[in-house]
Amino acid sequence: MAVSAIKPYEWSTWTLEVLPILLALPLLWFTRGRIRFTRLVYCLIALHCVVLMVGAHWSYEKVPLGDWVNHRLGWKRNDYDRIGHFFQGFVPALVAREFLIRKTELTSRKLIALLSICVAMAFSAIYELIEMFLALLSGGSAARHVDGQGDVWDPEWDMYFALVGSLCSQTLLWRAHDRQLDAARDEPLPAQR
Repeated sequence: MAVSAIKPYEWSTWTLEVLPILLALPLLWFTRGRIRFTRLVYCLIALHCVVLMVGAHWSYEKVPLGDWVNHRLGWKRNDYDRIGHFFQGFVPALVAREFLIRKTELTSRKLIALLSICVAMAFSAIYELIEMFLALLSGGSAARHVDGQGDVWDPEWDMYFALVGSLCSQTLLWRAHDRQLDAARDEPLPAQR
């Protein structure tokens, strides 16, 4: 995070983009005695943090990786933002899945997957609403802020990519996640050691 704060494109953008990290990491730290997530989930949270910090440093529409991909594929829009929203669905869906499996009485894996996807989509929708309200409060044209790179459908595309991410995490990682959950059942929590 410190590296991403070195001469960011815009301080207000950097602050808003790292805010989820600044909220989530203390929450994970303080709740570690009640729920300790699997290594898979912690690694994905860390990867998601990196995606957020990279976007925070350059601003999503200016991330060099997105420009490089665009140059290679002949695209015009820097789609690093889409990667961020994919992870915005992918990671929270697995966090929700693990929480539902470990802390509720639910046994239907299909219901757990559906609810996990719903949680990820709720986070995505809330994020888009916050983005809209910040644009309105900024005093400028809300459309200028909300239309990501001139795309009037940017909020819908963002939520679509979060949906795709959440579906991918539920369909691609459930077996590996279940194996880690089974192994974690025997590990004592830090407070119990």
